[in-house]
Amino acid sequence: PTSQPPPTETEAERAAGRITSPPPSAGHPPTARPNELPPLPNPPPLPPLLRKTPFPPPRQPRPRRGPAARPAPRPPRRARRRRISRFASSLPGFRGALKQRYSDFVVHEVARDGTLVRLTSFDLPDERADTDDEAEADLPRALESFRLLCGDADCEVLRGFLSSVSEGDSDVSPIILSPDADKAHRLEVHDFFKRNFIFLVTDTVEHSDGVQRCIRVRLRSGPRGRRNRTGIGSSEPSGWRDDRPFDSRGSVTWPYHLGKFLRFHLYKENKDTQEALRVIGKMLGLQPRSFRIAGTKDKRAITTQQVTLFKVHASRLAALNNKLTGIKVGDFNYVKEGLVLGQLMGNRFTITLRSVIAESEDMIKVAVDGLIKNGFINYYGLQRFGSASVPTHLVGATLLRGEWRSAVSLILDPREGECDDMNGVREHYKEHGDIDVAIRNFPRRLIAERAILQRLKKYPGNYLQALMAIPRTLRLMYVHSYQSYLWNHAASMRAGMYGLSGVIEGDLVYKKECPGEGTVTDASENNDDHTNASEMDIFAETLPEETIQSVKVYYIYTQTE
Repeated sequence: PTSQPPPTETEAERAAGRITSPPPSAGHPPTARPNELPPLPNPPPLPPLLRKTPFPPPRQPRPRRGPAARPAPRPPRRARRRRISRFASSLPGFRGALKQRYSDFVVHEVARDGTLVRLTSFDLPDERADTDDEAEADLPRALESFRLLCGDADCEVLRGFLSSVSEGDSDVSPIILSPDADKAHRLEVHDFFKRNFIFLVTDTVEHSDGVQRCIRVRLRSGPRGRRNRTGIGSSEPSGWRDDRPFDSRGSVTWPYHLGKFLRFHLYKENKDTQEALRVIGKMLGLQPRSFRIAGTKDKRAITTQQVTLFKVHASRLAALNNKLTGIKVGDFNYVKEGLVLGQLMGNRFTITLRSVIAESEDMIKVAVDGLIKNGFINYYGLQRFGSASVPTHLVGATLLRGEWRSAVSLILDPREGECDDMNGVREHYKEHGDIDVAIRNFPRRLIAERAILQRLKKYPGNYLQALMAIPRTLRLMYVHSYQSYLWNHAASMRAGMYGLSGVIEGDLVYKKECPGEGTVTDASENNDDHTNASEMDIFAETLPEETIQSVKVYYIYTQTE
C-alpha cells in the first residue's frame, strides 16, 4: 500500500469531529457537486495576533455538586462593565427570561408625596375662575399694597380707573403714573400688576418732557372686543399698536387663577419616553424640550409617569387620545411649577419572570426568602447606561472633561450591534461628512444624532453648539449616567471591602421620616431607576473659564474610613 501523507490541519479537525463534510480526494482539486457552490479559495495566512487557536479538547462534564459547594455566580460581562459586580448573598441563583413580553415589566412612578402615579381618569379639570365676590374682597387689600408702593396720588388714580372698568365703560383710557427714575422700583410696580391685576397691562413710556419715564396702565382686551376683568380670553392681535409703544409680552393671555403648568400622567406601552413625547409634541406643534419629566422610563415595558407642560390647556392633550397608538394621557391638573429631572421618590416595578430554570422549587423559595431578608445592592440598572454599544456614561465622561468633539464622535460614529442600514449611514457620514445625506437617512427617533447634525449644518465645526442642540433632559441624562457609573463602582467597592452584614463607620445612612419630625433631606438628585437613591454627597463645580461656564462637574465623595 502507498504511504499516506501526513494529515493536514483540516483533516485533523475533521477527525476531531469539528467538520462534517467529506474530505477531498487525494491529489485532485475539490469539485462542486450538483446544486452545491464550489468552495472558496484558501484565505491568506493571518498575522500572529489574529490567528485562531487550535480547538480545545472536548470538556468533560463536571460532577454535580450541592448548593453549599456551588461558587457564587458572576454577573454578565455587560453588567460588570457598568461596575455591577457584587451580590447581596451567596445563595445559588436560577435562570429566567426577563421582559419576554413588554407587559412583563410594569413601572409606576412614585411622586415626591409618596403617591403612586396611575392613569385613572380622562376628565378635564375645572378651569372656571373665582366668583366676582371673591375678586371684590381682594380689591381693598391690593389697593392698600399699591398705596404703600407708589403713594396716595397714584393710588387714587388707579382707584378711579378701576371704578370705570367695573361700571362697564366701553372706552377706558389708559392712565399714566407719576414719573419714576428708579428702574428697580419700576420693576416692582410691573410685578405688582402681574400678581394682583392680571386683566391690566403695564409698560414704560416717556414723560411729556421727553426725559423722565413713567409707567402706563391699560386694560387688557378680551374676546370679540369685550373687556374681561379676569383676563380670560384672547388678546389683541400681535401687530396691534396705539400711538405709543408698549411691551408686547403682556399681550399673552393665560387665566390668572390657573397654574402656569399643566401636569398630566403619561401612559405608554413598548415605547421610549423621548419618542412618546416627540410624537405628542409633533401633534401639538411643540418641541420635545417643552416637556418636563422627573425621569425616563424603560422602553420595553408598560410605564406611567408624570409630565408637565407650560401654558397648554388640558383639552388639547385630551383630544389626542383617539389618535395616539400605545400612548394615553390623563389625570390632568394645573400646577404652579414644572417638574425637574430627579423630582420623584422612586419607581415601583412589577416584574414577571418566564421560563424559569432551577434545580427545584425549593431553590427558588430560598432565593426569594434571601431577597426579602437581605435585600439587594442598590445598583443603577443597565437601562441607565443605554442599550447601544457606546454606553451613555462614556458620553457623559467626555462632556464633563469638555471634550466636545469626542462627545459628538461617540454619538455619531458607527456602533457594534446596530442594524446594517444605520451603520451604513454612520459610516458614510464619517467618511464623507455629508450632513444632508445623514439627516435624510437618520430616523426621527434618533433625536440626539439629528439635533447635532442640524446644528453642525448651521454652525460647521462648532461642536459645543451642536451638543447644546440636544434636548436638555437628554444632555443631563449623559451626565447622570456617569454619576450612576461612579455610584455603582463605589457600591461594589463598599460591598467587596466590608461586606453587607451591617453598617460601618463612614456609611451614609438614609434617615426615614418619623412621626413628629420634619421632612427628610433629599438624598439624591436623580432617582429615576430605583426606589431609594444613592446616598452620597454631590458637589458642583464649574469648569475652567476657557472651557465653558454652563457645564458643571460633579464630584462624588464617599467616606470609607
